[in-house]
Amino acid sequence: MTSTSLRLFDAALDLLVPVPCVGCGAPHTQLCAACRTELEGARPRAARPHAAPPGLPELYAATSYEGAPRQILLAHKERGALRLAHPLGRALADAVRAAVPVGAAARDAPLLLVPMPSAAATVRARGHDPTRRLTLVAARTLRAAGVPARALSVLRQRRGTADQSELGAAERLRNLSGALTVPAGRRAQLGRGRIVLVDDLVTTGATLADAARALAEAGGDVLAAAVVAATVRRDARPGAGLAGAGVGPGAVVGPGRW
Repeated sequence: MTSTSLRLFDAALDLLVPVPCVGCGAPHTQLCAACRTELEGARPRAARPHAAPPGLPELYAATSYEGAPRQILLAHKERGALRLAHPLGRALADAVRAAVPVGAAARDAPLLLVPMPSAAATVRARGHDPTRRLTLVAARTLRAAGVPARALSVLRQRRGTADQSELGAAERLRNLSGALTVPAGRRAQLGRGRIVLVDDLVTTGATLADAARALAEAGGDVLAAAVVAATVRRDARPGAGLAGAGVGPGAVVGPGRW
């Protein structure tokens, strides 16, 4: 199904089953035009967590984790609004394009979009794997634009980890260090392309850093990382960029705010 067909299908569903916009609450549409533009129309930027963990690849985010994009991500991830995977996946594809060096996508080896894995219990509780779903949409979007890309879910959790939501940057790093691996039977697939790590959200970068370690140990060529949204500092001054003072633990900074 083409992007235009999907949009027409979404519009038909909105007429048949009217729901409020997840981003702003506007009636009669799951995602209004203004919130869709805020998500998909943002210009991807380099994003770097304060006190970035060792081994974190160059990282790009499509937008910031606030406003409509935050509500759209939460609705898809936690409330099972699966139709939102399409605009979110297209935003992720934009971040991948920004993260990949000029000309790298045109080489013979395709881009391998490797999503961060979710625990099996979490997938069962949610009823779906949101990051994998976004990755599949992003890969299709890139291929439609002439960029050879495919999703490759090779990362696995080799030990349990604590809930990250209440942990600071240093605690997250300790919690995730060595948690991910690539099973021996999947390692040969890593030599068939150039890897871009992908996720829906970045806060401290600890998960992406451990994923990069696991892939490098398995022989993977990690180009960069890309996410839909990055958390931002709350005290940023316009134009402060990386030099802004008072960046809290776990906040993501970049060359100015979105």
